Amino acid sequence: MAVGGIDVGTGANYEARVTPFVVVACLVAATGGLIFGYDIGISGGVTSMDEFLQKFFPSVYAKEKAPGNYNQYCKFENHLLTLFTSSLYLAALIASFFASVTTRVFGRKISMTTGGLIFLIGAVLNGAAVNVEMLIIGRILLGVGIGYANQSVPVYLSEMAPPKLRGALNIGFQMATTIGIFAANLVNYGTSKMQENGWRVSLALAAAPAVIMTVGAVFLPDTPNSLIERGQKEKAREMLQKIRGTSNVDVEYSDLVAASEASKLVEHPWKQILETKYRPQLVITCLIPFFQQLTGINVIMFYAPVLFKTLGFGDDASLMSAVVTGLVNVLATIVSILVVDKFGRRVLFLEGGIQMIICQIGVGCLIGSVFGVSGDGAFSKGMGNLALAFICIYVAAFAWSWGPLGWLVPSEIFPLEIRSAGQSINVSVNMFFTFVIGQLFLSMLCHMKFGLFFFFAGFVLLMTVFVFFFVPETKNMPIEEMNRVWKAHWFWGKYIPDDAVGLGHHTNNKINHQNA
Repeated sequence: MAVGGIDVGTGANYEARVTPFVVVACLVAATGGLIFGYDIGISGGVTSMDEFLQKFFPSVYAKEKAPGNYNQYCKFENHLLTLFTSSLYLAALIASFFASVTTRVFGRKISMTTGGLIFLIGAVLNGAAVNVEMLIIGRILLGVGIGYANQSVPVYLSEMAPPKLRGALNIGFQMATTIGIFAANLVNYGTSKMQENGWRVSLALAAAPAVIMTVGAVFLPDTPNSLIERGQKEKAREMLQKIRGTSNVDVEYSDLVAASEASKLVEHPWKQILETKYRPQLVITCLIPFFQQLTGINVIMFYAPVLFKTLGFGDDASLMSAVVTGLVNVLATIVSILVVDKFGRRVLFLEGGIQMIICQIGVGCLIGSVFGVSGDGAFSKGMGNLALAFICIYVAAFAWSWGPLGWLVPSEIFPLEIRSAGQSINVSVNMFFTFVIGQLFLSMLCHMKFGLFFFFAGFVLLMTVFVFFFVPETKNMPIEEMNRVWKAHWFWGKYIPDDAVGLGHHTNNKINHQNA
């Protein structure tokens, strides 16, 4: 028994304690979110800096400064500028498929180390860039690093954590992402005061979170699931005993071995995942990241300074407003860590969705009342502060609901035989729609004007209804017994064969009660 452990019960009666070892391992692994968050936060700040625009996008700079440019909606519209931001996500999409093979064959920690090293090279290239081509090559390398990290880290966290705390420990990834965003906002605010090359410092400092992640990953243990999958069973048993804080791990170990044996029968996980019995997991893991991006959150996070500048805030005010939203993002994610394993995933999904709908409509109405359809106008201080308040409340809602849960839920629902493939689909769908929205946002703002915020509100309404009817509660359920949840669901149960799960009357009633 580990000293200082905390007893937790589990749905399968596994004996488990929360040990300092597993908490530290999960915290170190979660730093993979830093590289993702730093990049999201840094992009918008850099693309709002005059020196950066003058050097790489002079036509955008000229358009922004033109005395006759009164249409606030369209002053940053430029497809090459948005390609600088969004090219990363297209690279991450493609890299996630290669990362799936690496994660399955070589283990989770090798994927994390690989991602950190490639991201580090991209950060150096961006900081030293002398032309647009060098910038975009650097962005592509950053994207490859993020593809590897986002594929492996959530799976690592879900496999290491005891079921009762899987939500809180997995959300460490999202917590690190929000810290990365906030740190980037602070860096942008500081470097904007520099006489020259402030943008270089902002981009090059992406190397810092890459070093933290890479060095941390080198010292991480691999998960018992991954060790068993690669034939190292004795080492897996020892690791399971270490992370659970007890020598009595026979039941959980047997379940992991059985899951691994079943996974070895699957020669082609990408073909297998299309089978009917995996339909619930496949649908959920496609729609959750799709809906997550269509909340509009990433356009607000990585275009925040540009958006605030568009709304008439000055240079300093726009960057400081981004810092404020970044801080709200961090604090609200802490709320999610504290309550996700107590109240469950569904409560946070539904409450966050309702709050986001109200805020999106509020922002759209405010912008419409000031700028109309012509884009000619300016916020008063009071109206500007009200818009900022709406955006902060919106960011808070996302940060304790769809932000962390968009990564947590897909990472915990797949059986071992298709887990790496499933997580790759989650990452690739997320990155594809991040790319699409990132590439189109400034054009959509130009043409849809304030209606863009109503567009996103409509999708938030749709996804909230989807969660209410089709997303079951997964809290406290051991990851290798998740089929119990699907079999008990009113809609998805018909897809799960009876021999895939042994449901007792007590367990079935318990799950139905959770999903009600």
